[in-house]
Amino acid sequence: MISRRIASRGVAVLLATATALPAAGAAVASPAVSTPVPSAPAALELVPGVAPGPGQPWQIDTPDQALPPKVYTPTRAEDAVEPKDAAPGTYDLIEYVPLADAVGRTTCSEQAGPYQRQVESWLNLKVDGKQSAADCRAIQAFQIKNRIKPAIGFAGPVTWSTMMLASARKNPNAAKKCPVRSYKVACVDLDRQLTWVQQGSKVVFGPVPMRSGRKGYVTRKGWHTVYWRHKNHVSTLYNEPMPYAQFFDGGQAFHAVYGSIYTTVGSMGCVNLKLSDARKLWDVLKKGDHVYVWGRRLGT
Repeated sequence: MISRRIASRGVAVLLATATALPAAGAAVASPAVSTPVPSAPAALELVPGVAPGPGQPWQIDTPDQALPPKVYTPTRAEDAVEPKDAAPGTYDLIEYVPLADAVGRTTCSEQAGPYQRQVESWLNLKVDGKQSAADCRAIQAFQIKNRIKPAIGFAGPVTWSTMMLASARKNPNAAKKCPVRSYKVACVDLDRQLTWVQQGSKVVFGPVPMRSGRKGYVTRKGWHTVYWRHKNHVSTLYNEPMPYAQFFDGGQAFHAVYGSIYTTVGSMGCVNLKLSDARKLWDVLKKGDHVYVWGRRLGT
């Protein structure tokens, strides 16, 4: 979501950096909704605060389908095969923190995060975009409660995303940005990086966190239709699995990824989901169902 300079540092540097920081608590809460504006210095370089487990690689790009797939009707035997489960720890809430904080084993960050103002507002703190000792303690308490690691009080993208999800649980369409129809509509909120399905005013799935397209590969806005579903799809670009793929616009689809959806870099256009969420969505949507996309992912 924030720093895209991570890719240039290399895997070895990131591993060494993140391993230097001990793990702390992971994620969910409740915010005022508006398109986020970074409040941290542009030069602030963010890295994952803890080393990933075996199921969470340093994922920069995602296994997406760049071009429309070859559409066919899967056999009953093919559809009977369920995608493999994700490894334990794959979707842990690992916050992105300043490089200096990770290397220095910081216990409470003194730096303002890219979502400082949004997090201050959500926690009913003084909204000035400046980190204070009181701010750090309040953010840290939220992170510990929601098992976000490392819990060092830094207002990063994972903390912000967790707040977005928590505040949307009761009524994700409170702002009425997703059209209400008598039929099912899969709502894709790029501003908050959330997706849900509603029929009329009733939410029948979600909301759940997601990862949409990055700059140059944005998830296309407007109305779309689910035109093909392939439970065990494999990307023709990366030859990587796209479990529970439901294509709605060319090569763009809802699908699970076997890696964190909380990376600072977006997808290549698809709506990436956790495996459990993609599996549930598979049972909710059908071919011909409608999808509505709006908003803007930070950095795009």
